[in-house]
Amino acid sequence: MDERDFFNERQETKRAIYVCPHCRARAEYEVRWLRRTKKSALPAGANEQDRRRFARARDYMVRVDDVLVCPRCRRRFDIPNFQSVVFV
Repeated sequence: MDERDFFNERQETKRAIYVCPHCRARAEYEVRWLRRTKKSALPAGANEQDRRRFARARDYMVRVDDVLVCPRCRRRFDIPNFQSVVFV
């Protein structure tokens, strides 16, 4: 059974302020995240190993966007933090 069978997925956008490394312009960006919330019940057809994985599973968010575009100089830059997964 795949891990995605244990979760409901929903896209969210969160606002964050970043500084462009090229022109040093500070701007607010909308960053897309994928929120995965644990289902209330285990899917049918699960074996013992799947039950253990489902018991340990918890809600988390995965960042979808890795690159942003500066509104001033129009250059692309990577999001400067290494955190792409957040446990909720």
